[in-house]
Amino acid sequence: MQDFGFYFGLGWEHIISKNALDHQLFIAALAAIYLLKDWKQVLILVTAFTIGHSVTLALSVFDIIRFNNDWVEFLIPCTIIITAFSNFFQKKFTPRSIRINYFLALAFGLIHGMGYANYIRFMIADDQSIGWSLFGFNVGLEAGQIAFVVAILLLAYFITNIFKINRREWVLFLSAGVFSLALKMALERIPF
Repeated sequence: MQDFGFYFGLGWEHIISKNALDHQLFIAALAAIYLLKDWKQVLILVTAFTIGHSVTLALSVFDIIRFNNDWVEFLIPCTIIITAFSNFFQKKFTPRSIRINYFLALAFGLIHGMGYANYIRFMIADDQSIGWSLFGFNVGLEAGQIAFVVAILLLAYFITNIFKINRREWVLFLSAGVFSLALKMALERIPF
């Protein structure tokens, strides 16, 4: 149980810490088009990301797949750019029109999972249960993502209901900010 708590903390920090800007930007881009009333859809979305993240993280930790870390670190902000860019074309915000976000969350979760694999592979001691450690990490990751999404949804509530800012303008504002930061990040991480 000690291993679970330790790795839960790592998963939580992986999303909540000040060094987790790339994950926070990705979650902000995913959640930008939702409102507080859409919380169930966002929960499914976040879980899709965690599933994708967990699959490549597990495959990497078990040394089934390996990826060049420089390319992974470059691809992570590229996933953020694509997700934020797709928000620019959202106009109606119906469940059908925003269905693409589920695909983006799952597919791009696969890439984000590769980014942490090398680090966590070195963290897991020989006498620790890899499965239990990965489970703890993923539960912590999910909890951190949910906390971050709740903050974004509450902010969207205040922006759209209290300050009466049009939903589309809010989505464009948040997505443009995320896009800009991710583009800067990608340019700094070009692997060649």
